Amino acid sequence: MINKVVDSAAEAVADIPDGASLAVGGFGLCGVPAALIEALHEQGTSGLETISNNCGVDGWGLGVLLSAGRIRRTISSYVGENKEFARQYLSGELEVELTPQGTLAEKLRAGGAGIPAFFTTAGVGTQVSEGGLPQRYDDAGNVVLASQPKEVRSFDGVDYVLEESVTPDFALVHAWKGDRHGNLVFHATAMNFNPLCAQAGRVTIAEVEELVEPGELDPEHVHIPGIFVQRVVLAPFVEKRIEKRTVSLSVADGSNPEAPASGSPTNPTASTSAAKAV
Repeated sequence: MINKVVDSAAEAVADIPDGASLAVGGFGLCGVPAALIEALHEQGTSGLETISNNCGVDGWGLGVLLSAGRIRRTISSYVGENKEFARQYLSGELEVELTPQGTLAEKLRAGGAGIPAFFTTAGVGTQVSEGGLPQRYDDAGNVVLASQPKEVRSFDGVDYVLEESVTPDFALVHAWKGDRHGNLVFHATAMNFNPLCAQAGRVTIAEVEELVEPGELDPEHVHIPGIFVQRVVLAPFVEKRIEKRTVSLSVADGSNPEAPASGSPTNPTASTSAAKAV
């Protein structure tokens, strides 16, 4: 078996050229391949087409590449929480193909399975199927590029729209564990989109929090076998962010009816209740 480990994130992305298409894993701020994205940013690669559930947030994740003007087009489902994204889209600097979330997931899964297209009910009767969804504006706010109508076919009396799968040039993913052969294990919410991106990319690059030797991973727990992965890089100290941090009311002010009584050993400072970002 081939040892697929490379020494650094910079080495892992060194051959990604200007204009490449990238499937990028992650769901919100969970499971984002931040080390690989930062290396790509430092490399200066531009004119990219990204395929991801979202396009990062301002200043982090794909938002780093976006704010630097390195992304020319994106296929995404959820693009909230990113003011720079909205500015670029509405000012004509960014081309956007908005796609229903389940359809985006299936586009990636089907691409990885060698299926060129599929039918789905999502989007039937809307601009997704009928065309006219704005993809690019000019700087005056006029639509200069809109989506085209797609084939709609009826099966058992139900209408479905034909969607094409995607097979991007590269895929960047973040995994919890990986071995030298490229077998990957994802954790919790990072399971969203990372395995799909890993399957779809022609060249898949995985950053892993923990690198283990072949045979250490339980075969029944491997989410993506090494056949789908071409490069692995160890990234143990990648920042994990929480998108929406919420805290409980202070115990000390007595406003929390479920708080322990006075004198409890519980720390009376506000405690984070948000889940750990993975």
